[in-house]
Amino acid sequence: MENQPTIQFTNQLTIRQVAALTQLSVHTLRYYERVGLLDPVSRASSGHRRYAQSDIAWLEFLTRLRATGMPIRQMQQFAELRRQGSKTVHERRQLLEVHQQQVKTQLEELSRNLLVIESKIRHYEAIETN
Repeated sequence: MENQPTIQFTNQLTIRQVAALTQLSVHTLRYYERVGLLDPVSRASSGHRRYAQSDIAWLEFLTRLRATGMPIRQMQQFAELRRQGSKTVHERRQLLEVHQQQVKTQLEELSRNLLVIESKIRHYEAIETN
């Protein structure tokens, strides 16, 4: 999460502050709560959402899962298992291991693709120098 704004954490961040900190949109934060990826967020007396440090840490993990291609449904499954507590650690680990293997496969494919691109660049460089 590059170029994050500096926010003084008071244990009660607003949705806009969390959006700036996590680089997720306000819409995405509300969506994550609505579909069960994020537990219901505490509210101020005004009804406005107030996020805790634990919410931020969880959102950062969800962002990593999403960035590595985990489908929302799988993320929901993981979130539900997490809510069930320590009795689901084994299932959560298994879910992450399957995802880990998928990410490794994607990385291998990207590496192969990169080699082809680099080869083509060398080919064009050779043509340009002649």
